[in-house]
Order: sequence, then C-alpha cells, then structure tokens
Amino acid sequence: MSDYGGMTLDKYRDALASNDPTPGGGTASAVALSQGAALAVMVCKLTLSSEKWKSGWDGAVLANEIAEPLLEIGHQLAYEDAHSFDGVMAAYKLPKETEEDKNIRNEAIQNGLLEAAKVPLQTAKHSYKLLHSLEELARTGNSNAVTDVGVSALLATAACKGALFNVEVNLKSLPDKICQNIQLEHDEIKQKCREKAREIMHCVHNRMHS
Repeated sequence: MSDYGGMTLDKYRDALASNDPTPGGGTASAVALSQGAALAVMVCKLTLSSEKWKSGWDGAVLANEIAEPLLEIGHQLAYEDAHSFDGVMAAYKLPKETEEDKNIRNEAIQNGLLEAAKVPLQTAKHSYKLLHSLEELARTGNSNAVTDVGVSALLATAACKGALFNVEVNLKSLPDKICQNIQLEHDEIKQKCREKAREIMHCVHNRMHS
C-alpha cells in the first residue's frame, strides 16, 4: 500500500491516472484535505508573524490548531481509504459455491462496505472542521493572503463533498439498520458544508474588494 504523503507529485498524479481502482476519489479527497490544511497553516503564519494583523491572531491560532494536525491526518486517511476499498474488492472475490461460502462472502462484503464508508466519513468530518475554522481567518487574517484562505476553503469543501460521495456510494448497498447513523451524519455534514462554504466565499470576496 502506498504512502501518499511520501510520493512525489508526479507519482501521485500517475497513480490516480492509472487503471487501478485505487487510489481513487476517496484518496484524492483526503489528499485535498491535507493540501487545504497546508494553505491554512501558511496564512496563519503570515498573520501571526506581524503586529499589523494582531486583530486576527486569535482566529489564526484557532485555525492553526485545527489545520496543522491535518497535514498528516489527511495522508493517513488517504492510505486508509485505498486500503478499505481494496478490502471490499477482496471480499467480492471470495468463493460462493456453497451456502456457507455465500454467507461468509456476504458478511465480508457488508463489513468491507461499512469500513469503506466510515473512512471517508472521517475525511468529511475533518474537512468540515477545517472549513469551519477558516471563516474568522478570512475575516481578520492577513488580507494579503485572503485568496489563499479562499483556495484552502475550496480544497476543504472539495475534500468534504468528495468524501461524502464515497460514503454515499458504499452505504447504498447496505441494509438501513446497519448504516442509519452514518447516513444521518452524512446528511448533516453535507448541509453544513454547503452553508459554511458559501459564507466563507462571501467573506473572501468582500475582503478582496474592501
């Protein structure tokens, strides 16, 4: 299994472009989370390093506390996402000659799909948490880097929505009684992400033209 954080950009790009099912959209979403966090950390540093932006220090400290751990967490989730999907593929290849085989296979598939939904759900949760932390940074952080906050927010939004695609596609093959709680979390994060992304883009545009 690949260490996506340790890959060169060229190798990561080529891995995504290959005809292998992994890495795919879930992994790309988790990597986008890490990249969005990196941009946020940069803006926090540019804000905290100057007395001129002292009014934005509190927001920068908060955003940095959330973003910095995500530099590595995003890459770990990228690995876990690809690994979980490989587990689903392996389950589908199990024998199905006898009733016992079929039962074992079906249970393995359900467990694999559930795990493959839980991993991107974590990516979505972290992505929304990052996105939420960016609003104050967009309002009061270093205005010279407000477009970087905007790109960070776009990456976090893409990471969140992309991860939720992967949650949804895995849940649709599972019985409701197994995935009801995850579905509720999915729906809540999706709505909150949409609203927060709109608010931050509004802040960024206002700051750019003020």
